[in-house]
Amino acid sequence: MKPASISELKKELQALPPARLMEVCLRLAKFKNDNKELLSYLLFEEGDLQGYIAAVKLEMDEAFAAQPKTNLYYVKKYLRKILRGVSKQIKYTGSKVAEIELLLYFLMKIKKAGIKVGESPALTTIYLGQIKKIKKAIESQHEDLQYEYTKELEKL
Repeated sequence: MKPASISELKKELQALPPARLMEVCLRLAKFKNDNKELLSYLLFEEGDLQGYIAAVKLEMDEAFAAQPKTNLYYVKKYLRKILRGVSKQIKYTGSKVAEIELLLYFLMKIKKAGIKVGESPALTTIYLGQIKKIKKAIESQHEDLQYEYTKELEKL
């Protein structure tokens, strides 16, 4: 079965009465945890982007505190796990500012954790990939923000 396009879904959702729309949203939230997380973000946290970014940074701090330090293989796997979670949170916000701030914080945490990125090609790839994402997101910002974020990126 081929899913409907976004425009088709939008037309159908506009035609639904509010009670039915609520049923559809709740059923969607029950179906998958990601849907529930997105719905929670949209309902409770969308209005306070800086608070949401701070909460995600706090989660990152906790994840980095529990990170294994024994083997580069496990460090790489753990960093990818943290990055998957951060990327999911960035997708929920849909904000380039949130993307820049969270990815900069992620790279800063790698640096503070003393992870030797240059020792592993996989870690180097992860690190450089995030720098590329940040540079791309910075390009879409206002000149003043571009300057500030570029300065922060150069520190890393």
